[in-house]
Amino acid sequence: MTRAQRIRGLLALAIVALSLYVAMSVPVHLGLDLRGGTQIVLETRPTADDAGPDTVDRTVEVLRGRVDALGVAEPTIVRSGSDRIVVELPGVQDPAEAAEVLGRTARLSFHHVLGTAPDADATEAAAGPRPDQSRPPVLPDESGQLLRLDAAVMTGKDVEKAAARFDAQSGAGWHVTVEFKDAGRDRWAALTGEAACRPAGDPARRVAIVLDDRIVSSPQVDPSVRCGAGIGGGSTQINGAFDDGEARELALLVNGGALPVPVETVEERTVGPTLGAQAITASVWAAAVGSTLTALFVIAVYRLLGALAAVALLCYGLISYAALAALGATLTLPGLAGFVLAIGMAVDANVLVFERAREEYAAHHRPTPRSALAAGFRNALSAIADSNITTLIAAGLLFLLASGPVRGFGVTLGIGVLASMVSALVITRALAELAVSRPGLRRRPHLTGIAHTGAVRDRLARGNPRLMRHPRRWLAASAAALVVAGAGIALRGLDFGIEFTGGRQVEYATATPVDPDRARAALADAGFPHAVVQTSGENRLTVRTGQLTTAQANAVGAAVGDLTSRADELRDETIGPSLGKELRRGALIALAVALGAQLVYLAVRFRLLLGTAAVAALAHDVVILVGVFAWLGKPVDGVFLAALLTVIGYSVNDSVVVFDRLRELTRHADKECETPFRDIAGRALQQTLPRTVNTGTGAALILTALAGFGGDSLTDFALALLIGLAVGTYSSMFTATPLAVVLQERRR
Repeated sequence: MTRAQRIRGLLALAIVALSLYVAMSVPVHLGLDLRGGTQIVLETRPTADDAGPDTVDRTVEVLRGRVDALGVAEPTIVRSGSDRIVVELPGVQDPAEAAEVLGRTARLSFHHVLGTAPDADATEAAAGPRPDQSRPPVLPDESGQLLRLDAAVMTGKDVEKAAARFDAQSGAGWHVTVEFKDAGRDRWAALTGEAACRPAGDPARRVAIVLDDRIVSSPQVDPSVRCGAGIGGGSTQINGAFDDGEARELALLVNGGALPVPVETVEERTVGPTLGAQAITASVWAAAVGSTLTALFVIAVYRLLGALAAVALLCYGLISYAALAALGATLTLPGLAGFVLAIGMAVDANVLVFERAREEYAAHHRPTPRSALAAGFRNALSAIADSNITTLIAAGLLFLLASGPVRGFGVTLGIGVLASMVSALVITRALAELAVSRPGLRRRPHLTGIAHTGAVRDRLARGNPRLMRHPRRWLAASAAALVVAGAGIALRGLDFGIEFTGGRQVEYATATPVDPDRARAALADAGFPHAVVQTSGENRLTVRTGQLTTAQANAVGAAVGDLTSRADELRDETIGPSLGKELRRGALIALAVALGAQLVYLAVRFRLLLGTAAVAALAHDVVILVGVFAWLGKPVDGVFLAALLTVIGYSVNDSVVVFDRLRELTRHADKECETPFRDIAGRALQQTLPRTVNTGTGAALILTALAGFGGDSLTDFALALLIGLAVGTYSSMFTATPLAVVLQERRR
């Protein structure tokens, strides 16, 4: 064993040992779509007076205090971008109530009452305070009587703490006790002392306690309080005929403090815990079945080296999980799918190496499996690096330009790609080098899986097809596919999800199957004629509408409930129209940037001609995938965007492998004789076809398992990737390569 082999072996052991330690000691944070709960996205709306660089940070701190007071276990409150805050509340199933508590500015103030206001001021009171006023001029009290208030003497900053109390003896019921800080005690004594100077029954003897421009209590100062002395003790009560929930909420808001700026809820998502548990179970089954099928396939094709690659795949899963835990990343449902998908990509690097090793051994350039394997790793390195970097570009764009679960998918996919490279180039290599060095395998090289060319390569060698004899025919077939896809987009249109249009989407689990036409008719009768109704699985019903109030949402639920004996709400999502437009614009930007980034990278690594051909093939894949979804009537949503950008990264892998071989053959052909470019391209395509077939089969096994076992939540995602896999494999061979041939011949 050489020194380099010993170093690789020790490095592989260290990586596996460290990953095992992290996986056992650090838990992975599950997203709400996997554990159930509510996610609320708030957007700050500062005015010119309260805008500042730390405004959002101060808002986050106030929200954290409110969430802590709610008693939610393991909440997450993070800043997103320049003006948004994402709040995750595990276990909370009422987003409206949570959004109400979080979105209240909770600006508490204490005022002298100057007197009652005439009826002419009712319009002014209804309009609320003007921006240039530091106090609400006229507000209705608890009974509806209009009061004119003086400027605020005290604010919530003077409050030490508040608590909800129940007074059973006096029959006053629930109230909120407020205790003041030291400075607040003096101000409270002065405020009540001045009011005490007014005669009993005079409105000016009252003190108004205002929360968010609404008088919650305006008690008269007791006659026993002397003028100028005021109420000592540093505390007071807020009485407002509260029930227990209202009293506790008011105490929570006072204790949490006022938000520095108003906030608006732009997105709400609620996932039931049952759906999250089902998603985890389904994804685990998909990973187990897909990994097993892929391992069996790799072993059948590559024998001993395939078995070692299967072991490396297990290590890949361990490394990916440990990396997610160590980075504190949130594992979402699309992220879990990305984790499963990256298993197929981990197979690709192994297949590239093994196929190059087979070529070296078959051509008698390397007399032993050991030397052929070393040459295979060396020759496949550039293709592995280029293909994985292109996928990392797509993952990076998902992280930078997307949001929510799709962004989590980008993180998981990026980690998976890096882990797959470590798995193939370090662990697989260390195990394979150790195996092929055994004396017994030197005498029986056929057991390694390298000493035979494989069924696909043998059949190609016997038939010797000239794949690039008529490149324009392949391009004509691609053009026909584009026309069909474009017709689907033009004739049927795209069914954009609420992420891109805004609105509300609720998913129900029904006791019996519900006919979507009956559901549409029932919703139309309930006042929602434009509701979009879709079914998934046997007992799943999804209703998508515009923005709904709480009462309207209840009416939708009641209409669905009348169609079956039981309808349980599994998922509830609300997207504001401004956020929908922003996400739609971001999706288009992500797509354009992805294509541009691929072109720049491929132009640098290869030639501009090849980069142009590869990017044209990517655009071809995008149009066809979108067109197929248009014909099928499938929703184009955030998960579809994740699948689309994954297809871009995955599809370019095949083009990179072909062009890497084309570059190698062109370099050698120039030294020997002038060979037509189309013949070189055809030979490159033929030599890499075994790798394309084997890699595509491994990925298809993973995605088929994901479609079959991944549950309703992942069906469309897996379908998009399966379509993209088929279209991308075709386009890399019969769109990108023929286009490169045509462009090259036109230059001459």
